[in-house]
Amino acid sequence: MPESAAVPVPPTPPVPLAALLAREDLALRRIAGPRGPDPAVHGAHASEMADPYPYLLGGELLLTAGAHLPGAAAGLDAYCDAYVARIVAAGGAALGFGLAPVHDTVPRALVAACEARGLPLLEVPPRTTFSGVARAVWELMAQARHDGLRRVTEAQQSLAAAASRADPVPSVLRQLARRTGGRAVLYGPDGTEVAAAGREPGSGTGAALARLARVVRPAGPPPTGTATAPTAPAPAPATVPSSATDTTGGASLAAYALGSGRGFVLGIAAPHREAGDHTVAAVAAVLLSLLTGEHRGGPEAARSAALVRLLLGAAPESVAPLLGGDRWQVVHGRPEGRAPDAVAAAALGAALGSPLVDLGEDVVRVLVPGEREPLAQPGWTLGVGAAADPADWPAADVRAARALARARATRAPLVRHGARPALADLVPPDEAEAHARALLAPLDETLAATLRAWLSLHGGWDRTAVALGVHRNTVRQRIARCAALLGTDLDDPDVRMELWFALRQR
Repeated sequence: MPESAAVPVPPTPPVPLAALLAREDLALRRIAGPRGPDPAVHGAHASEMADPYPYLLGGELLLTAGAHLPGAAAGLDAYCDAYVARIVAAGGAALGFGLAPVHDTVPRALVAACEARGLPLLEVPPRTTFSGVARAVWELMAQARHDGLRRVTEAQQSLAAAASRADPVPSVLRQLARRTGGRAVLYGPDGTEVAAAGREPGSGTGAALARLARVVRPAGPPPTGTATAPTAPAPAPATVPSSATDTTGGASLAAYALGSGRGFVLGIAAPHREAGDHTVAAVAAVLLSLLTGEHRGGPEAARSAALVRLLLGAAPESVAPLLGGDRWQVVHGRPEGRAPDAVAAAALGAALGSPLVDLGEDVVRVLVPGEREPLAQPGWTLGVGAAADPADWPAADVRAARALARARATRAPLVRHGARPALADLVPPDEAEAHARALLAPLDETLAATLRAWLSLHGGWDRTAVALGVHRNTVRQRIARCAALLGTDLDDPDVRMELWFALRQR
């Protein structure tokens, strides 16, 4: 319906015309109009006006009993064509014609006009009232509104959970791509893809999305080495929109400038745009802004001052008040399955409630206020040291490292260093690992795994066989092989204790 392309429709969740036709209680029948894309109905309106144009907002299912149609056959064709043309011009979604009491059948002239103008025509049986049709429309709209709110709520929860993972930026993009059914891309300040997830909904959408991202990216300073005229007046900054949308090849594109102020842009390419997609994308943009941004203000100035004083020789206890407290906990964390990066380290610090983060080669250290309770984080293995005064921070750091080693050895998501150290805490982790490697060197992975399972089950042959999924004789043979390779008596409790300690370190 090209005539109604520019007609605005009410801001209500649309109802597919097919949903109305599927209602058995209405028994509506489609007798004319295009069979292509299903039109969206934004409301129902009953009128017997010869010209309904002034009373339509656009998107309505117009209901009529044909009382306004001329009784004589002469001129009926021209009348129906003009009548349908006005409905199309007003942006009407469809026309419903009620049978009885005025007309027993739908006039052929009206059917022909709807076919010619591309307006869906529905036959409303005598037993179906117009108020019943209107009520069905509003019921379907209410259900659509409820479904949309639930979809947005579920998407917000999944995005928030993704932002707390060890790889927050890729996780947020994966959730966003899954929720929109397309592809989500984070562009850097220079326009390159920093991270992406999902599939492109069509050919050429990737290049089109990159072009749209440039529309919302703020203009940065000239690249290093670019010659500029010192005397030339600086041009006035151009107004850059915070978001932009476009379509290409039937796909819906959207770009959002992140609020971090660093030039990052979120791009989304989806097969189609549904109600609530903008809200879901806005939530993702806020989360990505927090993950990519730099927070500056009073607290950061105080932290900078503390760092400068430490570099100039001040004692830790004298700068602790600048950090917001005297007692702090040291937390060591390692993400599962990969090395930590800067974004993951910042996300861990945010989850633990502290900006004091140190990114190492394979571990992230976070200084957390002593009154705060560090909790396990999805995708991370954490070791927590007890709260300590500034003078004891180096020792607290060592205790947190030992707690992390225990957490990794026992496959626990979080281990807190206790007041009474365990035996493993008394040995430095590097020395314990070196001892374990030397002691267990004669064993391959299969034998070591069998020995660990056997010791953990207190030497039970049958239970070990069930745990490993092998025959009990196989377990006996492997344990005998271990004893021979290690040259030791596995019935000796001291030997078992030493081997268990080594296997945990391994």
